[in-house]
Amino acid sequence: QFVESGGGLVQPGGSLILSCVGSGFTFSDYAVYWYRQAPGKEREWVAGIVSTGAGAYYEDSVKGRFTVSRNNSKNTAYLEINNLKPEDTGVYFCYTSLSGNDLWGQGTRVTVSS
Repeated sequence: QFVESGGGLVQPGGSLILSCVGSGFTFSDYAVYWYRQAPGKEREWVAGIVSTGAGAYYEDSVKGRFTVSRNNSKNTAYLEINNLKPEDTGVYFCYTSLSGNDLWGQGTRVTVSS
């Protein structure tokens, strides 16, 4: 399973670090992807990191503000979000595919508001 944490209420311009802890599988064998779902919208992919951590990828609109990383010794992936904007509001999920089976966390809610 995945368990996300780190969300909360943040003012515009602030920062957050979201965490995603994996268990029940060999975390270091799998890429981890971050998605977000804004209120009333479809879930969208925002970032991903390969199994070794050697490569990371971002949706164009978040490049320069989002940084994804991982610590395989802690079975944890991170999503650092800087210069938060109201449009970053939503529930953030981590995801991977375990041999074709989808694994989603329960999500952590981020609210950006003054």
